[in-house]
Amino acid sequence: MEVLHKDVTEKILKGFYAVYNNLGYGFLEKVYERALYLELIELGLKCERQKAIDVYYKENFVGNYFADLIVEDIIILELKAAEGIAEEHEFQLINYLKATDIEVGLLLNFGKIPQFKRKVFTNNSYRIARK
Repeated sequence: MEVLHKDVTEKILKGFYAVYNNLGYGFLEKVYERALYLELIELGLKCERQKAIDVYYKENFVGNYFADLIVEDIIILELKAAEGIAEEHEFQLINYLKATDIEVGLLLNFGKIPQFKRKVFTNNSYRIARK
C-alpha cells in the first residue's frame, strides 16, 4: 500500500529532526514553529504559518482555528512542546483534518524525546456522512 504524500512527509520529518537536533528541548511551541518553517522553506517546501481554517456545523460557520503549519497545501502540521504526545493532541489533529480538504496530518512533539505521529483522514467519507 502506498503512503499518501510520502515524499513530502519525509522532507518534513528531516526538517523536524534538524530543528530538534539544533535547538533541543525546552523552548515554546512558537519558537519551534518559526524554526521549522525556516527549515522547510530551505528544503524547498511551500509553507504557510498560522493559516485560519473555518469550521462549520451543519453548513453554519461556528468558528475557526489556526493551523501551526500547512505544507504544500496537502499536510497539516500540529506542533507540541509537551512531555509526550497525548490522545487529545491526536484528536485535535484529526478534527483539523475533518475541517479541511487536507487528508494527512503530522503531530510533531519537541519534548524531551522528539516524537511524531502521522494521521490520515479520508475527507470524502466524512463529507458524505456530514450532509
